[in-house]
Amino acid sequence: MLRVLTAGESHGPELIAVMEGLPSGVPISAEGIQADLQRRKLGYGRGSRMKFEQDELTISGGVRHGLSLGSPVALRIGNTEWPKWTEVMNPAPVDLTDMSRGRGAALTRPRPGHADLVGMQKYDFDEARPILERASARETAARVALGAIARAFLSELGIRLVSHTLSIGPVHVPEGAALPTPDDVDALDADPLRCFDAATSALMVAEVDAARKDGDTLGGIVEVLAYGLPPGLGSHVHWDRRLDGRLAQALMSIQAIKGVEVGDGFETTRRRGSAAHDELFEADGGITRGSDRAGGTEGGMSTGTVLRVRAGMKPIATVPHALRTIDVATGEQATAHHQRSDVCAVPAAGVVAEAMVAIELVNSVLEKFGGDSVGETRRNLQSYLEAIPESLRTAPASEAALIAQEEA
Repeated sequence: MLRVLTAGESHGPELIAVMEGLPSGVPISAEGIQADLQRRKLGYGRGSRMKFEQDELTISGGVRHGLSLGSPVALRIGNTEWPKWTEVMNPAPVDLTDMSRGRGAALTRPRPGHADLVGMQKYDFDEARPILERASARETAARVALGAIARAFLSELGIRLVSHTLSIGPVHVPEGAALPTPDDVDALDADPLRCFDAATSALMVAEVDAARKDGDTLGGIVEVLAYGLPPGLGSHVHWDRRLDGRLAQALMSIQAIKGVEVGDGFETTRRRGSAAHDELFEADGGITRGSDRAGGTEGGMSTGTVLRVRAGMKPIATVPHALRTIDVATGEQATAHHQRSDVCAVPAAGVVAEAMVAIELVNSVLEKFGGDSVGETRRNLQSYLEAIPESLRTAPASEAALIAQEEA
């Protein structure tokens, strides 16, 4: 089984990421991980912090000569802004009287939409700094780094992922638009909003510009697709083994994510049963489905077709014109603390969502097929697929075949 852990604060010296349970033989390079860390900074509407905050990656353990060893993989992501925060975030005791102004001033005006107030209540702090430092989305850099490793392992098994932006605020990709494949990642990363539909992307840019002009922020929806999955990941036998449930938890754990859909999700609830499910057809190579409304899962298990999950991100809570709050030091009405903020971080959320889906898929693959090395996992996977009777084998249909069957 796979375990991942992250540690570190937003303005601390570094983030720490550990992945335990990864088989040996996975190709891992600092350049590959660094590339994903750069992808996390993409997107029209990002703030200035993305320009000057560099992620200094160090692989500290678990990798030798470009391959995983089977031991825990340990990563360090250094914070180039740390010299500015050495006093504020010093792990040693400091004289608080010397920190009453500037960066060291107590943050007693909790920000609506953040963990500030409830975190202060829960952990018995009289200011928000100890809470917001760990609650910050900066922590997702560690997840993305681990996700790059997870994707490298999945790639060795023929499983590839891609993420894209479906909506920004009220602007949404048209229903029925073409889905990207893993071969489209470079084109997506080159788009301002990581949107696969050029016309919609232009409308999204205009929406971001309008929100920036109004001193406001935007949320949206991202979608992650996984190609090449075998049938049978996850299980129907108990609640905590269902693949769709695990994916939902993984995605909901991302900062600012407020909703998750598998396949057509809530849209399916507005359909009648006769138009809500994926009918089965005989095809060359096995059984195929005439549509993908379920998003590649049935009964808590992968079906062997394209996995499709969506995550909805709320508008960024650090609103430029500042929201109303209470100063807990005085009890008086005030405006919330405001630091540098993005107008829109939805494209970055897609990269983080891709990482979390990859991590959870690795966990499910290892649960099903095991293996202390990539070769062993691959052999176990191949044996499983070969043992499925021909009468039960599924054959993923091409997009053209799906359309033809739906029209029929």
